Amino acid sequence: MCGIVGYIGEKEAAPILVEGLKKLEYRGYDSAGVAVFKDGEISIRKRKGRLAILDEEVTKNPAKGNIGIGHTRWATHGAPSDINSHPHCNNDCSVTIVHNGIIENYMDLKEDLVAKGYRFLSETDTEVIAHLIDDLYKTDLLTAVQEAAKLLKGSYALGVMSTKDPGKIIAVRKDSPLVVGLGERENFIASDIPAILSHTRRVYLLDDNEIAILTADDVKVLDKYGEEAGKQVFKVDWDAADAEKGGYDYFMHKEIHEQPKALRDTMTSRISAENEDIVLDKIKLGKDELKNINKVYIVACGTAYHAGLIGKYVIEKYARIPVEADIASEFRYRNPIVDENTLLIVVSQSGETADTLAAMRLVRESKGRVMAITNVIGSTISREADDVMYTWAGPEIAVASTKAYTTQLTCMYMIGLHLGLLKETITKDFYNRIRTALLRSPEDIEFVLKQEEKIREFAYNNFKVEDMFFLGRGLDNYVAMEGSLKMKEISYIHSEAYPAGELKHGTIALVEEGTIIIALCTQEEVFEKMMSNIKEVKARGAYILAFAQEKNKAIEKEADQVFYIKDTEDDLASIGTVVYLQLLAYYLSVARGCDVDKPRNLAKSVTVE
Repeated sequence: MCGIVGYIGEKEAAPILVEGLKKLEYRGYDSAGVAVFKDGEISIRKRKGRLAILDEEVTKNPAKGNIGIGHTRWATHGAPSDINSHPHCNNDCSVTIVHNGIIENYMDLKEDLVAKGYRFLSETDTEVIAHLIDDLYKTDLLTAVQEAAKLLKGSYALGVMSTKDPGKIIAVRKDSPLVVGLGERENFIASDIPAILSHTRRVYLLDDNEIAILTADDVKVLDKYGEEAGKQVFKVDWDAADAEKGGYDYFMHKEIHEQPKALRDTMTSRISAENEDIVLDKIKLGKDELKNINKVYIVACGTAYHAGLIGKYVIEKYARIPVEADIASEFRYRNPIVDENTLLIVVSQSGETADTLAAMRLVRESKGRVMAITNVIGSTISREADDVMYTWAGPEIAVASTKAYTTQLTCMYMIGLHLGLLKETITKDFYNRIRTALLRSPEDIEFVLKQEEKIREFAYNNFKVEDMFFLGRGLDNYVAMEGSLKMKEISYIHSEAYPAGELKHGTIALVEEGTIIIALCTQEEVFEKMMSNIKEVKARGAYILAFAQEKNKAIEKEADQVFYIKDTEDDLASIGTVVYLQLLAYYLSVARGCDVDKPRNLAKSVTVE
């Protein structure tokens, strides 16, 4: 959620820190700050609000020095304010820190520190860490940070510097992402690679309980025992231009249009028209291991959870294994039945989602097997899973997920087919049909994108609407849930998704004259039933915007307006349909004057529970 950047070298630190923080704006934040060290003093500039406010402050009132740490904060302890913003320091500002995560025992630590005479200015858990390090400082900064880490309960990524130990930054992580960038006579820390990509492509990916000591000329990484960790340099091979808007008004719009390429990249080398086998590069689950699996859980949050619901349908249908899809924040607290015969599939765009990571570790403690679907190489989830399938979506900057979702769906279909072939529960003919349709799905999206102007027209004609309802059956219901979430996330229109069969069990009471109903009608098996549901809400004055496959023109008799996807296998209709819903939410958001890429109160990567 929050962003960390640190610099040590020969250049002025403050401009580099602000530049790096701008690359992390997509993570969501409500305040920002920097701390810079020079001539025995640490200068701090921090402000509530957008980075532009901090940037102006640093320009008017420069913080000079060649060593510094910066932060964008998303409030957890204490309301957004200048005082609660990071960086935080001890009482004489000899120790300064930035922190991502949550310290669960901060109140106990705070009480002890207050008893020792420490004064607290903020409401944050982070300020406790600065005072704690000061209290433990006996010989050097590294030892003090190591001792403090032993006392902290919760999650943290820390960047620390001190006037008592100049020319050094200490970084440590536990359950919160942190990387170290390696430069020429300069080094960096960051919570995510884009922050430092314009300066270096060589990084260390810190693991839990590892601690890095940075000087301008050297980086050492120690394990939890204080020994050299022997880290391997990770070379970043994606282009910084991928994180720019490329001529689009918003990152979300750009990322919607990147979906055909993202799907092709995700399928490349894994599934093809020429090869009858599926090659899932990082998945080692074979036929023998699969024999012992008697239960599958799919666990995720938000949009990734909606992809998991479709994954549940696909795996049960293709592999005939019982599957439960669950929200990660609920899964671990309901005492799930897991053992060595359980397969957990976790889905996370960032690979750092705290609740998903916690669920994953719970299953591993019970000797279950974990498969991860993620977009970030080297993320914590990817490193701790037994099997990994990467979605080659590229960087996704907008908070509202689009291409991450459709590539997650693509992975779910490939995993379902893979398991079905291993178990011999699908025929070759069925496999070939689904494979062919899946390979054609980028073209199906391109077909939808050509209808964009019509979606835009509908949005601008209806942007004042305050309520909207999504209806669907089977897979369409799961797509409706994602469409409704997108609508809420970025346009702030109240929307709800309901299984259409539940209409007569209460939901229809909400329908009145002029109510907009988004009716998803792509599933042949329940098409006639959906037609009946449309008639029910039409009779009560609803306006119907319907989505169907081209072959089902009969829907025009009942719906007020229809958008078509190209004819495809019903199982794969979700991919084209959801792109329409992404565009609908996008254009309604633009028409309403909302901040599309940075919707209020939301963050891109939720790294706290």
